[in-house]
Amino acid sequence: MAEAHQAVAFQFTVTPEGIDLQLSHQALTEIYLSGLRSWKKKLIRLKNGVITGVYPASPSSWLFVVIAILATMYMRSDPSMGLITSLRILLKDGQSLSAQCQTVVSAVLFSTLLWFSLIFTMRMCLKQLLSYHRWMFEQRGKMSNTTKVWVALVRIFSGRQPLLYSYQGSLPNQPVPAVKDTVKRYLESVRPLTTPDEFERMASLATQFESSLGNRLQWYLKLKALWASNYVSDWWEEYIYLRGRSPIMVNSNYYGMDFLYVTPTPIQAARAGNTLHAFLMYRRKLNREELKPVSTVIPLCAAQCERMFNTTRTPGEETDTVQHWQDSDYVAVYHRGRYFRLRMYSSSRPLSPREIESQLQRILDDPSPPSPGEEKLGALTAGDRIPWAKARKEYFSLGVNKRSLDCIEKAAFFVTLDDDEQGMMGEDPAASLDRYAKSLLHGKCYDRWFDKSFSVVIYKNGKIGLNAEHSWADAPVVAHLWEYVLATDSFQLGYNEEGHCKGEVDASLPRPQRLSWDITPECQEQISQSLAVAQALADDVDFHVFSFRDFGKGMIKKCRISPDAYIQLALQLAYYRDRGMFCLTYEASMTRLFREGRTETVRSCSNESCAFIKALEGGEGVEVCRRLLRQASEKHQNLYKHAMTGAGIDRHLFCLYVVSKYLGVDSPFLKEVCFFGFYNSNKAPQAVVYTTPPQALLLNYNISHI
Repeated sequence: MAEAHQAVAFQFTVTPEGIDLQLSHQALTEIYLSGLRSWKKKLIRLKNGVITGVYPASPSSWLFVVIAILATMYMRSDPSMGLITSLRILLKDGQSLSAQCQTVVSAVLFSTLLWFSLIFTMRMCLKQLLSYHRWMFEQRGKMSNTTKVWVALVRIFSGRQPLLYSYQGSLPNQPVPAVKDTVKRYLESVRPLTTPDEFERMASLATQFESSLGNRLQWYLKLKALWASNYVSDWWEEYIYLRGRSPIMVNSNYYGMDFLYVTPTPIQAARAGNTLHAFLMYRRKLNREELKPVSTVIPLCAAQCERMFNTTRTPGEETDTVQHWQDSDYVAVYHRGRYFRLRMYSSSRPLSPREIESQLQRILDDPSPPSPGEEKLGALTAGDRIPWAKARKEYFSLGVNKRSLDCIEKAAFFVTLDDDEQGMMGEDPAASLDRYAKSLLHGKCYDRWFDKSFSVVIYKNGKIGLNAEHSWADAPVVAHLWEYVLATDSFQLGYNEEGHCKGEVDASLPRPQRLSWDITPECQEQISQSLAVAQALADDVDFHVFSFRDFGKGMIKKCRISPDAYIQLALQLAYYRDRGMFCLTYEASMTRLFREGRTETVRSCSNESCAFIKALEGGEGVEVCRRLLRQASEKHQNLYKHAMTGAGIDRHLFCLYVVSKYLGVDSPFLKEVCFFGFYNSNKAPQAVVYTTPPQALLLNYNISHI
C-alpha cells in the first residue's frame, strides 16, 4: 500500500482541534513534472505543426520576403502593383497609425500574403512533380532526359531538412483508374485460371458492367476522390479490418522475430530493459518528428506512423474502432497470469534501461497469484469480436474492471514476460524455429493483448519478438520500428560484462502497480468460450519457418532477374508441382507514394508465369525456358509497378463494390469478382466484410544479400 499512499498528493482529516492537512511533496513534484512534460510536448507539436504547415518553405523565409519587399519600397519601387497602397488606404480609415507605420504594416501584410501564395505554389508544383511515375517504368541505368529534369526539379522544390510529416501536404492523391482499364487488367489476371467457357462468361459480364453500372459507380468514386485524402484507405480500414467479426489473432495480426543467431543477453529483465527503453527512444523521435521521411528522391507517406503508440483496437458489435491517445507514460505488463502498470518516466525523464530492468525484475520476483479469471483474460481479444464486444460492455464498463481495462488500452504498448524459452536451439533448430514463430503469432491464446497496436514478448532466455495488430498500419511501418529497436538494443545501449543493462538504479522508484479485477463467474465462462475458439484456430495453423542459405538476391541480380519476381515464380512452380494446377496469387504492394496510401494487390499468377512453368515442366529447351523466364519476370515487375502507381485491380474493384452497396444496386460482375477474388462479402445490403480463406496458403519471405 505504500505506493498508493505515495500517489496521493494531499490528505486531510477533521479533528477537534481543526483540519489537519498533509501534503506529499513527492506526489506534488511528480504532478508538476508530469504537467511540465505534457506542455513541452504540446509546444513541440505546435512548433512542428508550423514548420510542416509552411513546408517546403521555412518560417524564416517569411522574414526574407518581408525584408525584400521593404527594400524594394525603399528603392521607390512598388512590387505589389498598387496593392500595398490599397492596404494603406484601408488602414488610414482607422486614424490610429502614422503614415510611416501604415506603409510598413501594409508592406508586411502584402509580404505575408505573397509568402503564403509562394508556399501554395511551391506545394502544388511539388505535388504535380510527385505525380510523375514514368521513371519507374524506364530501364534500370538508362534514365531519360525528361526524368533527369524531373529529378532536378523535385530536389529544388523539396526544401531542406524535412520533418517526418513535412511531405504530407505535398503528396498526390491516389488516382482513380478508368473502369475500362481495371476491367481489362482483371480479365487478363483470371484468364490462366479459367476455362474458355468461364472466361467467355466473365468477359460478357465485364462488358455489360463497363457499359452500364460501372460508369455510375465510377462517378461517385471520383466524387469521393475530390474531397477525401485517399479514396481507398478509410473504406479499406473499416470494411477489410474493423468490420471483420472473426478473431484477429492469426487471421489479421502478424509478428516480428528477434535476431536468429545472436542473443545479446540471456537475462530476461535486462533484455526487456534495453528493448523497452529503445521503444521510448523511437517514440520520442516520432513525437518530435525527428525521424527522417522514408525517401531517396520520392518521399513515402508517413501517416501510418501517427497511431503507432498509445493505440488500441476497441471491439464493437457491428464494427471495431481504433482509439489513439496523444500520450501515455506507462506500459502494461503481463506475467504469469497477472497484469501490471509500469511507469516509464520519473521526474519527467524516461527511465534508464537499468531502472526498467530493475522494475521488471520486481515483477518477475512477485510471487502473488492471479485473481480469479485474470490469468486468461486476454483470450477475449483472441476470440470472436462480437462476444468480446458484449463482454466488454457488460463486465468492463464500470468500477475496478473499467479502470484496469482502461489502463491496458491507454498504455503506450503491451509487454509479455513469457516463461518459455524460444529461438533456434536444441537438437532440432528448425522445429524450435517453428515453435518460436507460432508463439509470436498466437502464444497461448491468452498471454498477448491482441487489440493493442503492438505487443512485445520477452522470453525467459532473452529472446524477444513482437505481435502487431493490422488495422492501424501495414508491416513495413512496424518493421522500421522493429529494426530500430533491435539495432539500438545491440549496438547503442549494450550490456555490461554480467549481461545486465548499463547505468545506475534509483532506489526510490515506486514498485509496478498490480491491476485489480473483479471477474464474475459469467464473465469467466465467456473467457473460456473465447479461449476455446482461439485455441481451435491456433491448433488449425500449420506453420513452418526455415532459413534458405544457398544463395540470395545477390546471385539473382547477377542473372538480371528481379529477386521478387524470381521468388514469386519459384512459389508458383512449387504450387504447380504439388497440386498440378495454378491458383489466384496475392502479393501485397505498397501505395505510399500517395497520401494515406496503404497497399494494393499484385496478381502474380499471369499468362507469362504460367507459360514459363508449363515450358519448364514440359521439358522445353534451356533457351526457351530462359526466354520465358525473363518475360515472366518483366511481366511481374510491370504488374508491381502498376500497383504501386495506383493502377492496380483489386482496390478499385473493392471501392466500386462498396459504392454499389451504398447505392443498393447489384452487379453480377462485381459479385463474381468478390466470389473469385481474395475477399468475400456477406449478405448485408450495405456491408462488406473481409474473411481469410480457411484453406489459404500464406507465405512470407525476406531475401538476404548473399
